[in-house]
Amino acid sequence: MSNYHLSDRMAAVAGLVPAGVTACDIGCDHGFVAIHLVEAGVCPGMIAMDINKGPLLRAKEHIESAGLSTYIDTRLSDGLEAFEAGEAECMIAAGMGGRLIVKILSDYPEKVKSLRYLVLQPQSELSFVRGCLRRQGFVIRKEDMILEDGKFYPMMLVETETCGEGSGKNPERNGQTSRKKATGAEHESSRCDPGEDPGAASDRRAAYRESLEDEFGPCLIRDNHPVLLQYLDWWEGQQNKILREVLAYPERRRQVEEEIDRIRDVRGIMKEKVVQENGGYV
Repeated sequence: MSNYHLSDRMAAVAGLVPAGVTACDIGCDHGFVAIHLVEAGVCPGMIAMDINKGPLLRAKEHIESAGLSTYIDTRLSDGLEAFEAGEAECMIAAGMGGRLIVKILSDYPEKVKSLRYLVLQPQSELSFVRGCLRRQGFVIRKEDMILEDGKFYPMMLVETETCGEGSGKNPERNGQTSRKKATGAEHESSRCDPGEDPGAASDRRAAYRESLEDEFGPCLIRDNHPVLLQYLDWWEGQQNKILREVLAYPERRRQVEEEIDRIRDVRGIMKEKVVQENGGYV
C-alpha cells in the first residue's frame, strides 16, 4: 500500500464513486484519489488527467511509486480533451469552480453522453451547477457535505442517463422534486393568491421548491444531512450580519430578507420530514 493521505473532502469525493467502474479524474493534481480508488478495489482502472504538467508529473511519480502504472493512465488534458468516449464509466471533477465544471461538460457533450456517472465537487455556484444538470435531464443520485478547516464542501453523484418518460427514473424518489407534487415549507411568494388558477399556483410552488433544491441540494435536504443543518445555521448568521449593514438600502435589504426566508424554509422542510418519520413527533 502506498503512503499518502486523503483529506476528509477528497475521501468523501472518493466515497461517492460507484464500485466496479473505471473512472477518469479531471484535474487529478497529486493523483492520490486515483491511487486510493484502485488500491481500495473500487475502480479496476483509472485515467488521471490534469491541464498542468507539474501536477501531472507528480501524479505519475506517485502512481509509479505505488506500483499502479498498469492500472492508472496519466494524460495531459484540458478537461475531457484527451479522453475518448467509452474509456470510462465515471468522471470525477473536484475542487474547481462550478462554471468550469459546467463548461467541461458542455464542451464535450458526446463524451459526457458515453459516461454513466459524474462525481462532482464544485467549489462555487452550486445552484448554477445543479440547475444545469437538472435541465439536461441528469439525476442527482446522492450528495454528501463535509465541514473541513472551517469550510463547507458539498459534493454529488450524478447519473447521466436522462429521466424522461420511459426511462424508468423517478426524480422524486432520488431527491429531486416533481414540479406537480412539491410539498413542504413554502415562502410567502410561492403561496396561492385568492382567485389564482390552482394549476399555476402548484407550478409556482414546485418551481420555488426546485430553486431551494438547486441552492441547498435535493439529497442533502431529503436526507436531513447534519452538515447541511450546520451550514444553514452558519449561512443565516452571515445573512443577519449583512442585514444589519443594509437596512438603509431597501432593494438589498429585500434580497437579504428573502434569502433568510429561503434558509428557514429549507430548515422547515427538513424538520417536517423528521416529524413524518417519527409518526408526528419531533
